[in-house]
Amino acid sequence: MSIRQISVFLENKPGSLCELTKVLAENGVDMRAFSLAETSDFGIARLIVDDVYKTTTVLRDAGFVHRITPVIAVALSDTPGGLNAILEALNAEQINVEFMYAFLGNTPGKAYMVFKVQDPVAATTALMRQGITPLEDWENS
Repeated sequence: MSIRQISVFLENKPGSLCELTKVLAENGVDMRAFSLAETSDFGIARLIVDDVYKTTTVLRDAGFVHRITPVIAVALSDTPGGLNAILEALNAEQINVEFMYAFLGNTPGKAYMVFKVQDPVAATTALMRQGITPLEDWENS
């Protein structure tokens, strides 16, 4: 159960991020999760959106370089050790987390994490063995 994340490559200069969000806003794209990473020359905006096809079309038409990556999203207990339980399940199967980020939800007592791993199927299986069910895709919901 993976979710499709869109990674958008941005020049690391004033206004680049604003250009991206403006295009998304003008086209009614609803971002469900967002992360921004940077290097000295460029940034990577990672988005989970309501409609991947529409968003990638909008980005392509606006000239943004982007790619789609499968990621896993998990709801976890917003308590000490909640994240560790997820990482223990992945570690037990020797699954490396390449990157991760959090996002807000509307369920009290829950936190949400997005994980990029090399093999989402193996990671999903490892999590489900521990009673942890990754979230489904949110497109068009």
